[in-house]
Amino acid sequence: MSGRILLIDDEEELRRSTAQALELFDLTVETFSAAEPVLERVGYGFDGVVVSDIRMPGMDGMTLLQRVRELDAEIPVILVTGHGEVQLAVKAMREGVYDFIEKPFSVQHLAGIVRRAMDRRSLVLENRRLRAVAGKRDDIEARLPGRTQVMVDLRYRLRAIGATDADTLVIGDTGVGKEVVARALHDISARSSRPLIAINCAALPETLIESELFGHEAGAFPGALRPRYGKFEHGRGGTILLDEIGSMPFDLQAKFLRVAQERVITRLGSNEQVPLDVRFIATSKADLAGEVAAGRFRADLFYRLNVATLHVPALSQRRADIPLLFLQLVREAAARYGRDDVAVPPETLAGIAERDWPGNVRELRNAADRYVLGLDIGDGAVPAAETGTARLADRVAAYERRIIAGTIAAHGGSLRPVYESLGISRKTLYEKMQKYGLDRKLITDPDDHATIT
Repeated sequence: MSGRILLIDDEEELRRSTAQALELFDLTVETFSAAEPVLERVGYGFDGVVVSDIRMPGMDGMTLLQRVRELDAEIPVILVTGHGEVQLAVKAMREGVYDFIEKPFSVQHLAGIVRRAMDRRSLVLENRRLRAVAGKRDDIEARLPGRTQVMVDLRYRLRAIGATDADTLVIGDTGVGKEVVARALHDISARSSRPLIAINCAALPETLIESELFGHEAGAFPGALRPRYGKFEHGRGGTILLDEIGSMPFDLQAKFLRVAQERVITRLGSNEQVPLDVRFIATSKADLAGEVAAGRFRADLFYRLNVATLHVPALSQRRADIPLLFLQLVREAAARYGRDDVAVPPETLAGIAERDWPGNVRELRNAADRYVLGLDIGDGAVPAAETGTARLADRVAAYERRIIAGTIAAHGGSLRPVYESLGISRKTLYEKMQKYGLDRKLITDPDDHATIT
Protein backbone atom coordinates (compact mmCIF):
# COMPACT_ATOMS: atom_id res chain seq x y z
CA MET A 1 0.00 0.00 0.00
CA SER A 2 1.33 3.45 -0.94
CA GLY A 3 1.48 6.25 1.61
CA ARG A 4 3.25 6.68 4.91
CA ILE A 5 2.31 6.48 8.55
CA LEU A 6 3.80 9.22 10.70
CA LEU A 7 3.87 7.64 14.16
CA ILE A 8 4.44 9.93 17.16
CA ASP A 9 5.00 8.67 20.71
CA ASP A 10 7.44 9.90 23.34
CA GLU A 11 7.87 6.35 24.74
CA GLU A 12 10.72 4.90 22.69
CA GLU A 13 10.02 1.22 23.36
CA LEU A 14 6.32 1.50 22.50
CA ARG A 15 7.09 3.61 19.44
CA ARG A 16 9.63 1.10 18.11
CA SER A 17 7.51 -1.99 18.78
CA THR A 18 4.41 -0.43 17.19
CA ALA A 19 6.36 0.60 14.09
CA GLN A 20 7.86 -2.87 13.68
CA ALA A 21 4.46 -4.52 14.07
CA LEU A 22 2.84 -2.19 11.51
CA GLU A 23 5.65 -2.90 9.03
CA LEU A 24 4.72 -6.60 9.23
CA PHE A 25 1.37 -5.54 7.73
CA ASP A 26 3.28 -4.12 4.73
CA LEU A 27 2.87 -0.52 5.94
CA THR A 28 5.56 2.16 5.68
CA VAL A 29 6.18 3.83 9.04
CA GLU A 30 8.23 6.89 9.99
CA THR A 31 8.61 7.45 13.74
CA PHE A 32 8.95 10.63 15.80
CA SER A 33 9.52 11.20 19.52
CA ALA A 34 7.85 14.65 19.37
CA ALA A 35 5.05 16.23 17.37
CA GLU A 36 6.71 19.39 16.06
CA PRO A 37 8.78 17.78 13.22
CA VAL A 38 5.64 16.13 11.83
CA LEU A 39 4.31 19.52 10.72
CA GLU A 40 7.25 19.73 8.30
CA ARG A 41 6.12 16.49 6.62
CA VAL A 42 2.42 17.13 6.05
CA GLY A 43 0.59 19.35 3.60
CA TYR A 44 -1.91 19.21 0.76
CA GLY A 45 0.24 16.70 -1.11
CA PHE A 46 0.79 14.38 1.88
CA ASP A 47 -0.45 10.92 0.96
CA GLY A 48 -0.42 9.25 4.36
CA VAL A 49 -1.85 9.12 7.87
CA VAL A 50 -0.80 10.62 11.21
CA VAL A 51 -0.95 8.38 14.31
CA SER A 52 -0.14 10.16 17.58
CA ASP A 53 -0.32 9.63 21.30
CA ILE A 54 -2.38 12.30 23.05
CA ARG A 55 -0.30 12.73 26.21
CA MET A 56 3.17 14.02 25.26
CA PRO A 57 5.52 16.72 26.53
CA GLY A 58 5.69 19.84 24.40
CA MET A 59 3.04 19.73 21.69
CA ASP A 60 0.39 17.18 22.68
CA GLY A 61 -1.80 15.14 20.36
CA MET A 62 -4.77 17.52 20.51
CA THR A 63 -2.65 20.50 19.53
CA LEU A 64 -1.07 18.47 16.74
CA LEU A 65 -4.55 17.60 15.47
CA GLN A 66 -5.47 21.30 15.30
CA ARG A 67 -2.22 22.24 13.53
CA VAL A 68 -2.54 19.44 10.97
CA ARG A 69 -6.13 20.44 10.23
CA GLU A 70 -4.98 24.02 9.64
CA LEU A 71 -2.61 22.71 6.95
CA ASP A 72 -5.16 20.32 5.42
CA ALA A 73 -8.40 19.41 7.17
CA GLU A 74 -8.65 16.14 5.21
CA ILE A 75 -5.45 14.51 6.47
CA PRO A 76 -6.53 11.54 8.63
CA VAL A 77 -5.27 11.86 12.22
CA ILE A 78 -5.60 8.88 14.55
CA LEU A 79 -5.08 9.57 18.25
CA VAL A 80 -4.02 7.01 20.83
CA THR A 81 -5.70 7.59 24.20
CA GLY A 82 -5.04 6.28 27.67
CA HIS A 83 -7.58 4.39 29.74
CA GLY A 84 -10.42 6.56 31.03
CA GLU A 85 -9.85 9.49 28.63
CA VAL A 86 -13.33 9.27 27.17
CA GLN A 87 -14.08 12.99 27.45
CA LEU A 88 -10.84 13.82 25.67
CA ALA A 89 -11.68 11.34 22.93
CA VAL A 90 -15.13 12.90 22.48
CA LYS A 91 -13.52 16.35 22.19
CA ALA A 92 -11.11 14.97 19.59
CA MET A 93 -13.99 13.59 17.54
CA ARG A 94 -15.68 16.98 17.60
CA GLU A 95 -12.49 18.63 16.39
CA GLY A 96 -12.17 16.35 13.40
CA VAL A 97 -9.98 13.38 14.40
CA TYR A 98 -10.36 10.47 11.99
CA ASP A 99 -10.44 7.85 14.77
CA PHE A 100 -8.99 7.08 18.17
CA ILE A 101 -7.74 3.90 19.77
CA GLU A 102 -7.35 3.13 23.46
CA LYS A 103 -4.26 1.68 25.12
CA PRO A 104 -3.48 -1.18 25.30
CA PHE A 105 -4.43 -1.86 21.69
CA SER A 106 -4.10 -4.63 19.16
CA VAL A 107 -1.73 -3.70 16.35
CA GLN A 108 -3.99 -5.63 13.99
CA HIS A 109 -6.87 -3.34 15.00
CA LEU A 110 -4.67 -0.25 14.48
CA ALA A 111 -3.51 -1.55 11.09
CA GLY A 112 -7.14 -1.93 10.00
CA ILE A 113 -7.96 1.66 10.99
CA VAL A 114 -4.83 2.90 9.22
CA ARG A 115 -5.68 1.05 5.99
CA ARG A 116 -9.17 2.56 5.91
CA ALA A 117 -7.68 6.01 6.58
CA MET A 118 -5.15 5.46 3.77
CA ASP A 119 -7.95 4.54 1.36
CA ARG A 120 -9.86 7.67 2.32
CA ARG A 121 -6.79 9.90 1.86
CA SER A 122 -6.10 8.30 -1.52
CA LEU A 123 -9.65 9.08 -2.65
CA VAL A 124 -9.34 12.69 -1.46
CA LEU A 125 -6.12 13.23 -3.42
CA GLU A 126 -7.51 11.54 -6.53
CA ASN A 127 -10.67 13.64 -6.37
CA ARG A 128 -8.58 16.79 -6.10
CA ARG A 129 -6.50 15.73 -9.09
CA LEU A 130 -9.59 15.02 -11.21
CA ARG A 131 -11.16 18.35 -10.27
CA ALA A 132 -7.97 20.15 -11.31
CA VAL A 133 -7.85 18.28 -14.64
CA ALA A 134 -11.51 19.14 -15.25
CA GLY A 135 -10.78 22.82 -14.69
CA LYS A 136 -12.81 22.97 -11.47
CA ARG A 137 -11.87 24.81 -8.31
CA ASP A 138 -8.68 23.08 -7.15
CA ASP A 139 -6.56 23.09 -4.00
CA ILE A 140 -4.71 26.25 -4.97
CA GLU A 141 -7.93 28.18 -5.40
CA ALA A 142 -9.27 26.76 -2.13
CA ARG A 143 -6.15 27.93 -0.30
CA LEU A 144 -5.85 31.25 -2.13
CA PRO A 145 -9.47 32.17 -2.91
CA GLY A 146 -10.50 35.24 -4.84
CA ARG A 147 -11.92 36.23 -8.22
CA THR A 148 -10.14 39.55 -8.64
CA GLN A 149 -7.59 39.69 -11.42
CA VAL A 150 -4.62 40.01 -9.05
CA MET A 151 -5.55 36.67 -7.42
CA VAL A 152 -6.20 34.96 -10.75
CA ASP A 153 -2.76 36.11 -11.91
CA LEU A 154 -1.12 34.95 -8.65
CA ARG A 155 -2.59 31.45 -8.93
CA TYR A 156 -1.55 31.23 -12.59
CA ARG A 157 2.05 32.16 -11.81
CA LEU A 158 2.11 29.91 -8.75
CA ARG A 159 1.05 26.85 -10.78
CA ALA A 160 3.62 27.65 -13.46
CA ILE A 161 6.46 28.12 -10.97
CA GLY A 162 5.44 25.35 -8.56
CA ALA A 163 6.09 22.54 -11.01
CA THR A 164 9.70 23.67 -11.46
CA ASP A 165 12.66 23.57 -9.10
CA ALA A 166 13.34 27.30 -9.41
CA ASP A 167 14.24 29.20 -6.27
CA THR A 168 11.41 31.63 -5.58
CA LEU A 169 10.97 34.94 -3.78
CA VAL A 170 7.51 35.62 -2.27
CA ILE A 171 6.86 39.31 -1.55
CA GLY A 172 3.91 40.76 0.37
CA ASP A 173 2.75 42.77 3.37
CA THR A 174 2.34 41.27 6.82
CA GLY A 175 -0.56 38.84 7.03
CA VAL A 176 -1.28 38.45 3.29
CA GLY A 177 -0.48 34.72 3.28
CA LYS A 178 3.13 34.47 2.10
CA GLU A 179 3.65 31.19 3.97
CA VAL A 180 0.44 29.79 2.44
CA VAL A 181 1.87 30.57 -1.01
CA ALA A 182 5.20 28.98 -0.09
CA ARG A 183 3.51 25.79 1.17
CA ALA A 184 1.41 25.64 -1.99
CA LEU A 185 4.57 25.89 -4.10
CA HIS A 186 6.07 22.99 -2.16
CA ASP A 187 2.91 20.87 -2.27
CA ILE A 188 2.50 21.00 -6.05
CA SER A 189 6.18 20.33 -6.70
CA ALA A 190 7.93 16.99 -7.17
CA ARG A 191 9.35 17.52 -3.64
CA SER A 192 5.96 17.38 -1.93
CA SER A 193 6.69 14.02 -0.27
CA ARG A 194 9.84 15.41 1.34
CA PRO A 195 10.06 17.91 4.26
CA LEU A 196 9.31 21.60 4.11
CA ILE A 197 11.69 23.17 6.62
CA ALA A 198 10.60 26.66 7.70
CA ILE A 199 13.31 28.94 9.10
CA ASN A 200 12.38 32.28 10.65
CA CYS A 201 15.42 34.39 9.79
CA ALA A 202 14.34 37.09 12.27
CA ALA A 203 14.21 34.66 15.21
CA LEU A 204 17.46 32.72 14.82
CA PRO A 205 19.68 33.01 17.92
CA GLU A 206 22.66 35.11 16.82
CA THR A 207 25.20 33.06 18.78
CA LEU A 208 24.03 29.74 17.32
CA ILE A 209 22.89 30.84 13.89
CA GLU A 210 25.53 28.92 11.90
CA SER A 211 25.12 25.79 13.97
CA GLU A 212 21.34 25.91 13.52
CA LEU A 213 21.60 26.21 9.75
CA PHE A 214 24.74 24.27 8.85
CA GLY A 215 25.04 21.79 11.73
CA HIS A 216 28.23 20.94 13.60
CA GLU A 217 30.64 18.16 14.46
CA ALA A 218 31.37 17.00 17.98
CA GLY A 219 33.76 19.43 19.69
CA ALA A 220 33.17 22.24 17.18
CA PHE A 221 32.50 24.60 20.10
CA PRO A 222 32.04 24.28 23.89
CA GLY A 223 28.95 22.21 24.57
CA ALA A 224 28.92 20.44 21.19
CA LEU A 225 29.13 16.92 22.60
CA ARG A 226 27.93 15.08 19.49
CA PRO A 227 27.42 15.77 15.77
CA ARG A 228 24.19 17.49 14.77
CA TYR A 229 22.44 18.02 11.45
CA GLY A 230 21.55 21.63 10.69
CA LYS A 231 18.23 22.72 9.24
CA PHE A 232 19.61 22.84 5.69
CA GLU A 233 20.77 19.25 5.86
CA HIS A 234 17.57 18.16 7.56
CA GLY A 235 15.64 19.40 4.52
CA ARG A 236 17.54 17.36 1.91
CA GLY A 237 15.28 16.35 -0.94
CA GLY A 238 12.66 18.89 0.13
CA THR A 239 12.16 22.63 0.39
CA ILE A 240 13.78 25.23 2.63
CA LEU A 241 11.50 28.16 3.46
CA LEU A 242 13.46 31.23 4.56
CA ASP A 243 10.86 33.42 6.23
CA GLU A 244 11.69 37.16 6.21
CA ILE A 245 15.00 36.70 4.41
CA GLY A 246 15.61 40.44 4.72
CA SER A 247 16.24 39.93 8.46
CA MET A 248 19.20 37.58 7.85
CA PRO A 249 22.41 39.13 9.28
CA PHE A 250 24.57 40.66 6.57
CA ASP A 251 27.66 38.54 7.33
CA LEU A 252 25.59 35.34 7.14
CA GLN A 253 24.19 36.35 3.74
CA ALA A 254 27.59 35.71 2.10
CA LYS A 255 27.73 32.17 3.52
CA PHE A 256 24.18 31.46 2.47
CA LEU A 257 24.91 32.78 -1.04
CA ARG A 258 27.54 30.07 -1.46
CA VAL A 259 25.02 27.44 -0.36
CA ALA A 260 22.41 28.75 -2.81
CA GLN A 261 24.91 28.80 -5.69
CA GLU A 262 26.82 25.56 -5.12
CA ARG A 263 24.22 23.50 -3.18
CA VAL A 264 26.82 22.28 -0.67
CA ILE A 265 27.29 22.94 3.03
CA THR A 266 30.15 22.47 5.48
CA ARG A 267 29.31 21.70 9.09
CA LEU A 268 31.05 23.69 11.80
CA GLY A 269 34.21 21.91 12.86
CA SER A 270 34.49 20.00 9.56
CA ASN A 271 36.21 20.50 6.21
CA GLU A 272 34.04 17.96 4.40
CA GLN A 273 31.47 19.31 1.97
CA VAL A 274 27.96 17.82 2.12
CA PRO A 275 25.84 17.91 -1.08
CA LEU A 276 22.52 19.65 -0.59
CA ASP A 277 19.53 18.77 -2.78
CA VAL A 278 16.93 21.38 -1.82
CA ARG A 279 14.76 24.11 -3.27
CA PHE A 280 14.87 27.53 -1.60
CA ILE A 281 11.76 29.68 -1.16
CA ALA A 282 12.27 33.03 0.57
CA THR A 283 9.62 35.44 1.83
CA SER A 284 9.92 39.14 2.60
CA LYS A 285 7.59 41.94 3.63
CA ALA A 286 10.32 44.46 2.78
CA ASP A 287 11.21 45.61 -0.73
CA LEU A 288 14.51 43.76 -1.13
CA ALA A 289 15.53 45.95 -4.05
CA GLY A 290 15.25 48.89 -1.67
CA GLU A 291 17.21 46.99 0.98
CA VAL A 292 19.95 46.37 -1.59
CA ALA A 293 20.04 50.07 -2.46
CA ALA A 294 20.29 50.90 1.25
CA GLY A 295 23.21 48.49 1.66
CA ARG A 296 21.38 46.18 4.07
CA PHE A 297 21.02 43.23 1.68
CA ARG A 298 23.54 41.73 -0.69
CA ALA A 299 22.79 42.43 -4.34
CA ASP A 300 24.26 39.09 -5.50
CA LEU A 301 22.06 37.15 -3.06
CA PHE A 302 19.00 39.13 -4.15
CA TYR A 303 19.61 38.30 -7.82
CA ARG A 304 20.30 34.66 -6.95
CA LEU A 305 17.00 34.28 -5.08
CA ASN A 306 15.04 36.36 -7.56
CA VAL A 307 14.84 33.62 -10.20
CA ALA A 308 11.07 33.75 -9.88
CA THR A 309 9.02 36.24 -7.86
CA LEU A 310 5.45 36.07 -6.60
CA HIS A 311 3.76 39.22 -5.29
CA VAL A 312 0.93 38.44 -2.85
CA PRO A 313 -1.61 41.29 -2.92
CA ALA A 314 -2.91 43.01 0.21
CA LEU A 315 -6.66 42.99 0.89
CA SER A 316 -6.73 46.67 -0.05
CA GLN A 317 -5.77 45.59 -3.57
CA ARG A 318 -8.64 43.09 -3.81
CA ARG A 319 -11.53 44.51 -1.83
CA ALA A 320 -14.10 42.69 -3.95
CA ASP A 321 -12.77 39.38 -2.57
CA ILE A 322 -13.34 40.27 1.09
CA PRO A 323 -16.99 39.07 1.45
CA LEU A 324 -16.27 35.68 -0.14
CA LEU A 325 -13.05 35.30 1.83
CA PHE A 326 -14.73 36.17 5.13
CA LEU A 327 -17.51 33.63 4.51
CA GLN A 328 -14.91 30.94 3.82
CA LEU A 329 -12.97 31.83 6.98
CA VAL A 330 -16.20 31.69 9.00
CA ARG A 331 -16.93 28.20 7.65
CA GLU A 332 -13.41 27.06 8.53
CA ALA A 333 -13.65 28.57 12.02
CA ALA A 334 -17.03 26.92 12.63
CA ALA A 335 -15.58 23.53 11.66
CA ARG A 336 -12.50 24.12 13.81
CA TYR A 337 -14.52 25.03 16.90
CA GLY A 338 -17.13 22.32 16.37
CA ARG A 339 -19.94 24.82 15.76
CA ASP A 340 -22.88 24.52 13.40
CA ASP A 341 -22.88 26.64 10.25
CA VAL A 342 -22.88 30.30 11.22
CA ALA A 343 -24.90 32.73 9.11
CA VAL A 344 -23.49 36.16 8.34
CA PRO A 345 -26.16 38.86 7.78
CA PRO A 346 -25.71 40.94 4.62
CA GLU A 347 -25.33 44.12 6.69
CA THR A 348 -22.43 42.64 8.65
CA LEU A 349 -20.81 41.29 5.51
CA ALA A 350 -21.17 44.64 3.81
CA GLY A 351 -19.55 46.46 6.74
CA ILE A 352 -16.66 44.00 6.75
CA ALA A 353 -16.12 44.54 3.03
CA GLU A 354 -15.75 48.29 3.49
CA ARG A 355 -13.38 48.21 6.46
CA ASP A 356 -9.64 48.61 6.18
CA TRP A 357 -7.72 45.46 7.14
CA PRO A 358 -4.09 46.51 7.72
CA GLY A 359 -3.36 43.03 9.09
CA ASN A 360 -4.74 41.55 5.86
CA VAL A 361 -5.93 37.91 5.81
CA ARG A 362 -4.47 37.21 9.25
CA GLU A 363 -6.56 40.00 10.77
CA LEU A 364 -9.63 38.93 8.79
CA ARG A 365 -9.20 35.33 10.00
CA ASN A 366 -9.05 36.53 13.60
CA ALA A 367 -12.26 38.50 13.02
CA ALA A 368 -13.93 35.38 11.59
CA ASP A 369 -12.87 33.40 14.66
CA ARG A 370 -14.28 36.04 16.98
CA TYR A 371 -17.51 36.16 14.97
CA VAL A 372 -17.99 32.38 15.24
CA LEU A 373 -17.28 32.55 18.99
CA GLY A 374 -19.88 35.29 19.40
CA LEU A 375 -17.37 38.01 20.23
CA ASP A 376 -17.33 41.59 18.99
CA ILE A 377 -15.46 42.09 15.72
CA GLY A 378 -16.01 45.82 15.49
CA ASP A 379 -18.00 45.50 12.26
CA GLY A 380 -20.17 48.41 13.31
CA ALA A 381 -17.29 50.82 12.79
CA VAL A 382 -18.08 53.60 10.34
CA PRO A 383 -16.14 53.16 7.08
CA ALA A 384 -13.64 55.83 6.16
CA ALA A 385 -15.78 56.86 3.20
CA GLU A 386 -18.55 57.87 5.59
CA THR A 387 -16.48 60.04 7.89
CA GLY A 388 -14.81 63.41 7.68
CA THR A 389 -16.07 65.93 5.15
CA ALA A 390 -17.73 63.49 2.73
CA ARG A 391 -20.97 64.85 1.27
CA LEU A 392 -24.22 63.30 2.45
CA ALA A 393 -24.91 61.90 -1.04
CA ASP A 394 -21.50 60.20 -1.11
CA ARG A 395 -22.03 58.72 2.34
CA VAL A 396 -25.49 57.40 1.40
CA ALA A 397 -24.10 55.93 -1.84
CA ALA A 398 -21.27 54.19 0.04
CA TYR A 399 -23.75 52.72 2.49
CA GLU A 400 -26.08 51.56 -0.31
CA ARG A 401 -23.23 49.94 -2.23
CA ARG A 402 -22.08 48.15 0.92
CA ILE A 403 -25.56 46.74 1.61
CA ILE A 404 -26.04 45.51 -1.97
CA ALA A 405 -22.58 43.91 -2.19
CA GLY A 406 -23.04 42.17 1.15
CA THR A 407 -26.48 40.87 0.22
CA ILE A 408 -25.21 39.46 -3.09
CA ALA A 409 -22.38 37.67 -1.30
CA ALA A 410 -24.72 36.38 1.42
CA HIS A 411 -27.02 34.81 -1.20
CA GLY A 412 -24.16 33.24 -3.15
CA GLY A 413 -24.78 35.27 -6.30
CA SER A 414 -28.43 34.30 -6.86
CA LEU A 415 -30.01 37.66 -7.59
CA ARG A 416 -33.72 36.97 -7.09
CA PRO A 417 -33.47 36.70 -3.26
CA VAL A 418 -31.31 39.83 -3.32
CA TYR A 419 -33.86 42.17 -4.89
CA GLU A 420 -36.72 40.48 -3.06
CA SER A 421 -35.05 40.85 0.36
CA LEU A 422 -34.09 44.47 -0.39
CA GLY A 423 -37.61 45.28 -1.58
CA ILE A 424 -36.57 46.62 -4.97
CA SER A 425 -37.28 45.54 -8.54
CA ARG A 426 -34.95 43.42 -10.64
CA LYS A 427 -34.39 46.37 -12.98
CA THR A 428 -33.48 48.65 -10.07
CA LEU A 429 -30.99 46.10 -8.73
CA TYR A 430 -29.29 45.79 -12.14
CA GLU A 431 -29.09 49.56 -12.47
CA LYS A 432 -27.53 49.97 -9.01
CA MET A 433 -25.06 47.14 -9.65
CA GLN A 434 -23.99 48.90 -12.83
CA LYS A 435 -23.82 52.26 -11.05
CA TYR A 436 -21.58 50.93 -8.27
CA GLY A 437 -19.48 48.66 -10.47
CA LEU A 438 -20.66 45.47 -8.73
CA ASP A 439 -19.99 42.20 -10.54
CA ARG A 440 -21.56 39.22 -8.78
CA LYS A 441 -18.82 36.95 -10.16
CA LEU A 442 -16.24 38.88 -8.15
CA ILE A 443 -18.08 38.68 -4.84
CA THR A 444 -19.50 35.16 -4.93
CA ASP A 445 -18.15 31.64 -4.86
CA PRO A 446 -16.84 30.59 -8.31
CA ASP A 447 -18.49 27.18 -7.82
CA ASP A 448 -21.94 28.81 -7.62
CA HIS A 449 -23.61 28.52 -11.01
CA ALA A 450 -26.95 30.06 -10.01
CA THR A 451 -28.74 31.66 -12.90
CA ILE A 452 -29.90 35.24 -13.00
CA THR A 453 -33.64 35.14 -12.48
